[in-house]
Amino acid sequence: MATSDKKVRLKVHRQDGAELPETRRWEEFEIPWQPQMNVISALMEVQKRPVTTAGKTVPPVVWECVCLEEVCGSCTMRINGRVRQSCSALVDAIGKGDAPIVLEPMSKFPVVRDLVVDRSRMFEDLKRVKAWINLDGSHELGPGPRQSPESQEQTYPLSRCMTCGCCLEACPQVSASSDFIGPAALSQVRLFNLHPSGKMHASERLEAVMGEGGVEGCGKAQNCVEVCPKEIPLVDSIASVGRDATKHMLLGWLLK
Repeated sequence: MATSDKKVRLKVHRQDGAELPETRRWEEFEIPWQPQMNVISALMEVQKRPVTTAGKTVPPVVWECVCLEEVCGSCTMRINGRVRQSCSALVDAIGKGDAPIVLEPMSKFPVVRDLVVDRSRMFEDLKRVKAWINLDGSHELGPGPRQSPESQEQTYPLSRCMTCGCCLEACPQVSASSDFIGPAALSQVRLFNLHPSGKMHASERLEAVMGEGGVEGCGKAQNCVEVCPKEIPLVDSIASVGRDATKHMLLGWLLK
């Protein structure tokens, strides 16, 4: 329930469907301000009463969210020109006077509708680099290999990746004309190659990123670390994977 006469204005970039680029348009909404309101709760208010500032009733704005605590990564969008999680974007912190809060879908992924995009390419890239531990569970393997506290401290930050897409959106090397897999998948190569069991298939992962669109595609812009909501050391990961890939290539050449 609103606690004052203060209003919040949203300017939303909309599109009615993936195959309907001709429907791209801007629509503005005004909703009552509430304490501790974030972008998701603001969109929920629009959903209750989808009427633009011009007085036109329109279909409710479509967006995606699950956890509402910056863990699932699904609510990523561009807010006032910067990619971030909308669940942790507080209206009072991002508002600029009477100017509307501008919401847009990520531009590096196909738009499904309004603020929802298809992040399938990220999951396909995880398959490409074999971002998993090969244990089929068909027989008893006994206790897993020990991992030192120092190794755990190194890998834990890498494990926090939620495949939100922020790093790809900010990366100038990722575009419709580029096949660069981006920082997220490369960081997962580092994570699983550091794992005591994952090391058994380290060469396969390195070979997967030695070809077109792999680690050589990074331009070292470092935008990824600036926007990562989990503060993952993505540039360090890319450098580490690059060194390991070079060593693997040289070793393969020497053994020929």
